[in-house]
Amino acid sequence: MTRVDPGPLLVTLALFGLGLLLAWMQIAPVLNLPADAPDRVIAFVVLEQSTLARMATALLCGAALALAGSLFQQVLRNPLASPTTLGISAGANLALVVATLWFPALIGFGRDLVALSGSALAAILVFLLGARRGFSPLTLVISGLVISLWCGGLSAVLMLLNERYLTSLSIWGAGSLSQQSWDTPIALGWKLAAIGGLSALLVRPLTLLDLGEEGARAVGLKPERLRLVAIALAVLLAALVTSAVGVIGFIGLVAPVIARLSGARRPGALLLWSTLIGAALLFFADNLLMQLTGLWPQMLPTGAFTAIFGSPLLLLLLPRLKTRHRIAEQKAAPLAPLLLARYGLLLAMALGVTILFFAVLVGRNPLGGWSLLQTDLWSEILPLRFPRILAACIAGALLATAGIILQRLTGNEMASPEVLGVSAGATLGVTLAIFFTTEPGIGFQLVYSTLGAAAVLAVVFLFALKSGLAPERVLLAGIALSAMADAIGGAIGATGDPRTIFLLRWMSGSTYAVGMETASAVTVIGIVLVSVALLVHRWLDLLPLGPSAAKALGIDIKAARLTLLLLSGCLTAAATLCVGPLTFIGLMAPHLARELGLRQARTQLLGGLVIGGGLMMLADWIGRVSVFPYEIPAGLVSALIGAPFLILMMRRRA
Repeated sequence: MTRVDPGPLLVTLALFGLGLLLAWMQIAPVLNLPADAPDRVIAFVVLEQSTLARMATALLCGAALALAGSLFQQVLRNPLASPTTLGISAGANLALVVATLWFPALIGFGRDLVALSGSALAAILVFLLGARRGFSPLTLVISGLVISLWCGGLSAVLMLLNERYLTSLSIWGAGSLSQQSWDTPIALGWKLAAIGGLSALLVRPLTLLDLGEEGARAVGLKPERLRLVAIALAVLLAALVTSAVGVIGFIGLVAPVIARLSGARRPGALLLWSTLIGAALLFFADNLLMQLTGLWPQMLPTGAFTAIFGSPLLLLLLPRLKTRHRIAEQKAAPLAPLLLARYGLLLAMALGVTILFFAVLVGRNPLGGWSLLQTDLWSEILPLRFPRILAACIAGALLATAGIILQRLTGNEMASPEVLGVSAGATLGVTLAIFFTTEPGIGFQLVYSTLGAAAVLAVVFLFALKSGLAPERVLLAGIALSAMADAIGGAIGATGDPRTIFLLRWMSGSTYAVGMETASAVTVIGIVLVSVALLVHRWLDLLPLGPSAAKALGIDIKAARLTLLLLSGCLTAAATLCVGPLTFIGLMAPHLARELGLRQARTQLLGGLVIGGGLMMLADWIGRVSVFPYEIPAGLVSALIGAPFLILMMRRRA
């Protein structure tokens, strides 16, 4: 007789019980309507075709995402793997956005095939990178995060260029379970049942894989083939869900973690209980959402809501989560030879000046051709062009400085304001300022964005310090908070409020509306903050040696960490005001500075801020001239260019 795991069973029953209670609160008023009530027929039609269909969809999607997450986590031996963290859902979302806007015939031909193609391409990129480092958790999550941000950035560009579809695409992209018939749950049901049956056939091979690679091979199992089949099934599950309802975050990550922490250990038990817990979790979350939002549940996407409540849940589970792999630090050899590395700072400055020349003087004429700015037009054009160039330059320098501080503070070369959620926190602060204050000026925006960035940093490091700032914990905490901040912003954006268009443009990193007042304010703030960073360069040199060594050399560890955290938060907040949250400058510039041989903190800070400023000016210039007479925001350009750059860099380092 098979023993039933009591822990996962209790969790599943508790979630289902809460979900059923909330569901009954919606169903009971309709069933209790008097027979002669004028709207009784309409209420029953809505209950049958919308409410019950939505509940069934929630159960199916939750089960599918959790099963996909469990398959990923088991075959990759990676507790951080899920359709969200590996970029699978983002790839499907981008493919569907592209098809919806430009190739609608493909949607009619096969919506699932479109989503699957996007998911497959994202998965191929992520796993090509991961294979070169043995599918290590950190590499896969970083690769997935890069792909997700890149797909999200490109989707944002497409939506900005097609504003008439903005609200509907925002709601669908954030994961909406709203239904008008049983077509979606019926179509999903038989597909997911078939894939679930195939997944059940993997229980025995997964059990053999627990013996280890060599043990599995000894009994005739081919681990590579098993991984390929399991990953293909997981990608297919995620693509089907994204095709049907959009991106639902965190279920595929949280449900397997809950199953494991509640006592499920064997592969078969993990697959079963993850699936049931995922179904119960999304069922409960969606019914809670409908209770909270009253008569208009469709206006708050379920995907945004799951991220809002899933992030704190994941953070609470984080201290109990044991990661099986740890990545040793790898120092990359500089691209430049040693002789050139001695002049890395001069080279960076030369490149920065060259980019500044192009940004100021080279552009498009009214006919669309290339032209050099004539001297007689300087008085007319420069007052319009120079403030945005200055703002882009300072913002890039600030993000680069923040990235260097975070990487040295955590000992994690992939730490940055974007990865750790600091930019998302700053964005959330500005969002609150825009929606809850009357005409917030630059001062109010700076205060709110600084508070948001500092709050995210504080929470990340509170959870990560318990594990000695282990890269996995820092990244997972950052991903969780970033997803929560983005979800809150997405939920606000899906309301249809006119301010959301302004907010989306600002979040995309456009310098179009930056005036000299804003540029001057950010410049003054930037000079002060960068000066402070240069003054504490000794801390940045000694802290990477470890707490014991740094303390022995006279560093007050707590004070130094707190100061650097606040400083990086202020740097990120000031930069976010100009170029939005979606950039890779804070990740790219420190790496490029190291590639030029700038290893000491002071020289890396100087070189990094020059490189960051130059990269952001280049991004602003490309966005201004590439699709003339239209513009692509600088923040999105830097993200679209930065993601391929980081992928190439990670492949070279593998």
